[in-house]
Amino acid sequence: MKKKLKLVALSGLAILVLTGCGRTDITGQSSGLWEQFVYGFAQIIHFLSFGGLVGLGIILFTLIIRTLLLPLMHVQTKSTRKMQEVQPELKKIQAQYPGKDAESKRIVAEKTQELYAENGVNPYMGCLPLLVQMPILWALYQAITRVDFLRDGHFLWFDISGHDPYFVLPILAALFTFASSWLTMKTAPEKNAMTTSMTYVMPILIFVMGVSVAAGVALYWTVSNAYQVFQTLLLNNPFKLQEERDAKANAEKNKEKARQKALAKAKKKK
Repeated sequence: MKKKLKLVALSGLAILVLTGCGRTDITGQSSGLWEQFVYGFAQIIHFLSFGGLVGLGIILFTLIIRTLLLPLMHVQTKSTRKMQEVQPELKKIQAQYPGKDAESKRIVAEKTQELYAENGVNPYMGCLPLLVQMPILWALYQAITRVDFLRDGHFLWFDISGHDPYFVLPILAALFTFASSWLTMKTAPEKNAMTTSMTYVMPILIFVMGVSVAAGVALYWTVSNAYQVFQTLLLNNPFKLQEERDAKANAEKNKEKARQKALAKAKKKK
């Protein structure tokens, strides 16, 4: 969670930094590799802007990107679920070696890695989708602000390269982020302070960044986070997971009751 928060903050900082650099127009004649990458993004969005609606192009572009990332997100979801399931064992290891000395930390680190390996857990997988999306987000911002046929676009009530005057997009992006974080938190077997705080901190960060960046980027965030809610309900539905956990817990209780009953019968026979 801490790594994810740092990556989100880094992404937002990078976008804010980009607002102050690279102000020259990007065209098909631009020679830089990054400029060509950005221009390629702009052309895709322009192609998807049916009826000249750049905002529609950004929405369709976002849906395509998120759909292409779906297999990666599915792997990340499974890894996150495994990470949640091993938390009780991880706490036992930490309780067994509570010392702050270097040797205790080394042992905890080794046993943690063994636990992860046994259960097929990759602690870095949770950050991978975000790392993949960061260059896409940066390229999108540059395309919106430096390519003329996108920069001059208008959609609904806002200019694509300007700020949302009514803060509708930042608010929607924050709300969808909260919904996504809340659903993710619901999937965890155990709640902790970090998970709970992230549920509320992430939407605030998204709102602040949404107010600061171009409305086209805020639109991307809004659609992307709405897609994330749909994806969570599809791949990692917390309500379905809770039902499965309750059924498993009830089965364990019934099994224990049957065992106790069998032991009681055996004692009576003696």
